Amino acid sequence: MSNQTQSSVPDCLIHDAVDSVAVVVVENVESGQTLTGWIMDTDELIEVDALDAIPLGHKIALTDLGENDHVIKYGFPIGRTTMSVKRGEHIHVHNLKTEKW
Repeated sequence: MSNQTQSSVPDCLIHDAVDSVAVVVVENVESGQTLTGWIMDTDELIEVDALDAIPLGHKIALTDLGENDHVIKYGFPIGRTTMSVKRGEHIHVHNLKTEKW
């Protein structure tokens, strides 16, 4: 990890260091691609290898999650997994149930 510099352009954003997901902010993420993630609250960069194609605005797992685990974004639980998810996998409605409904 390193501090972000002006020349660094992140592929995904992490709002809080405790988040288990990042939001993809570039188009055409493909399986096998290494993404640079910016942790906004600590101004650090991390890398995560995408295991799936992930659309712009969707989430990528930053840690392995078991079935029914909380998904953390903004430092708070936003939902639960409906199946096991590995670091680097796409997280969206196919494997995440929101906390609201």
